Amino acid sequence: MRPATLRRVFNLWPPFLMAGIHVTRLSPDWRHARVELRMRPWNRNYVGTHFGGSLFAMTDPFWMILAKERLGRDYIVWDQAAEIAFLKPGRGTVVAEFRLDDAVVDDLRARAAGGDKVLQWFATDVLDAAGDVVARVRKQLYVRRKRPRD
Repeated sequence: MRPATLRRVFNLWPPFLMAGIHVTRLSPDWRHARVELRMRPWNRNYVGTHFGGSLFAMTDPFWMILAKERLGRDYIVWDQAAEIAFLKPGRGTVVAEFRLDDAVVDDLRARAAGGDKVLQWFATDVLDAAGDVVARVRKQLYVRRKRPRD
């Protein structure tokens, strides 16, 4: 699927749509994604801030998708683990950006070249309009070169 098409699909996907999650950018070369979580009356928690689950959901698939698309069909890429730290109440529109540099992709390819699994952590900050960190999310990807039977 092309990045522009996937971006539109994400923006119409009920879990993202109802949570107020909007993918504003998915670059044509799969190097960058930008996601917003917009505050709406129906997506506030009990104390009037963003749900922690929504803050996590806005970051969930993007490292895996960017890595999978950049590495290509010869690789298996899965989310292995995740953690989130809530640093400040999220209000208004918050943003998360993902950038997958060529050097990281080259390193993953080199480490997976022998067929061994590679576990790699990626970090993303969720920022409010003032640029303050609302949450810090870490995702660990599992990467392995496909074997003939895969």
